[in-house]
Amino acid sequence: MKIDKVLNEIDEMGDAHAGSSAETPIRKDAFEVSDTDKIALIREDVEHIMQTLGLDLTDDSLKGTPQRVAKMFVNEIFSGLDPKRKPKASVFDNKYKYGEMLVEKNITVYSTCEHHLLPIVGKAHVAYISNGTVVGLSKMNRIVDYYAKRPQVQERMTMQIVQELQQVLGTEDVACVVDAKHLCVNSRGIRDIESSTVTSEFGGAFKQKEVRREFLDYIKLDTTF
Repeated sequence: MKIDKVLNEIDEMGDAHAGSSAETPIRKDAFEVSDTDKIALIREDVEHIMQTLGLDLTDDSLKGTPQRVAKMFVNEIFSGLDPKRKPKASVFDNKYKYGEMLVEKNITVYSTCEHHLLPIVGKAHVAYISNGTVVGLSKMNRIVDYYAKRPQVQERMTMQIVQELQQVLGTEDVACVVDAKHLCVNSRGIRDIESSTVTSEFGGAFKQKEVRREFLDYIKLDTTF
């Protein structure tokens, strides 16, 4: 049947962890509902899921779970969906004329696979070459965190981080590498607990072999303090 074919194709796309868009697929009416109302609606949905699974929601350990999950979805792990929470990345004139590569590495990534809603955990390494402006180091971490806190595909997240910094800094010379474990691979399906996924996006000067090599060499430096 046609519906069975469509469902199989959807399952195959999810199991392949493939993305269909470089933009996060958000409906135009996504923010017409307040966060408070979203929490109330999600709480009811989580209650329904738990009840369907046969769990006893009168149990002391479980009765608060729907509310906790709903608040976590809206205020924490999916908070990056809300453009109002986008970090304001202040830029400054590069008065000291630093013209070399700046690398912020080992930025912790906590995200969620949009196919199974299971965690993605890893590290992001970000670099840029200033063309006259610089951005605060913590803002690079905040930009990574903003794009991580939503249902994601790792390839898309890597591209979004680079595109955002390119816009903020006014330069194409930005790069990002993300190395992460996907619990949808580690804890279900193939259940491979050793593998990780590496994605990269190189803009401007980073497309040159020598510049890219310098960036990758910095990532490999042992900076344990």
